[in-house]
Amino acid sequence: MTRFVVGDDRSQSTLFPERLDDYLGEDNPVRAIDVFVDELDLAGLGFGGVEPEATGRPAYHPATLLKIYVYGYLNRVQSSRRLERECQRNIELVWLTGRLMPDFKTIADFRKDNGDAIRKVCREFVVLCRRLELFSEASVAIDGSKFKAVNTRDRNFTQAKMQRRLAQIDESIARYLSQLDSADRQGEAVPEAKITRLNEKIATLRQEIQRLNGLNTLMMQTEDKQISLTDPDARSMATSGRGSGMVGYNVQSAVDTKHHLIVTHEVTNNGHRSTPPHVRKVPGRDSCIAARAWLFNLLLLSRKRLIE
Repeated sequence: MTRFVVGDDRSQSTLFPERLDDYLGEDNPVRAIDVFVDELDLAGLGFGGVEPEATGRPAYHPATLLKIYVYGYLNRVQSSRRLERECQRNIELVWLTGRLMPDFKTIADFRKDNGDAIRKVCREFVVLCRRLELFSEASVAIDGSKFKAVNTRDRNFTQAKMQRRLAQIDESIARYLSQLDSADRQGEAVPEAKITRLNEKIATLRQEIQRLNGLNTLMMQTEDKQISLTDPDARSMATSGRGSGMVGYNVQSAVDTKHHLIVTHEVTNNGHRSTPPHVRKVPGRDSCIAARAWLFNLLLLSRKRLIE
């Protein structure tokens, strides 16, 4: 065994235990999260529970829960249950929280109850970037990314798709009517159950035509002549794959060319790379993208050691 790298004996006692701070390098990005959150005025931003209650069980400080939330987004751990497990085994989170291990319900409730305050933290980070003169460069690069919506392609209709669907139904009805004519010529040789089944199929298809005509009326009233049934704001967009497409959103981002920080972004439902002025923003979608944007910027700053 002497020819292998040998670890410490788990049962070995130490006279002077190692400090928790020794487990993280000086350039670890988690230190930037700690400094940034500690400098925030959480009460002024609207976080609840900053002042502890006089009675009852002690609560977790909002700064601790905000650090967990930020760390989770930076490391693609968004589930509250996974964050609970990471607090118990991840040395970075153990360092960040001071060995505190809140349960998943506490983490989820903090995220649910402090949505507006978290958005204000995004603005505070933009102010910090301006104070550090990180947005002073006039040169930016603009690009877009498509995000899939919770809306299948079958529940999205355009003019062309509606015409194809109605044509398919007309062909099916014509085929079933032809089969009924053939059954009439054959007389009693055709089972009655088959004729009944064909009539039921024709009735179902005619009901579908009525439904599609109603949707077509609603679709023609929209600006872009398109309608999505599950997520009304989502739109059909072409992707790089040949003959492929998706129903979703187009996030346009402007990134400065020096520090690669996200300067601004816009969530649209237009599939083109450059967003025309008349395309409206999608309400309710910017908050999530804004959180991701400033957290991405925070990660870049910490790795470049621009926050000391």
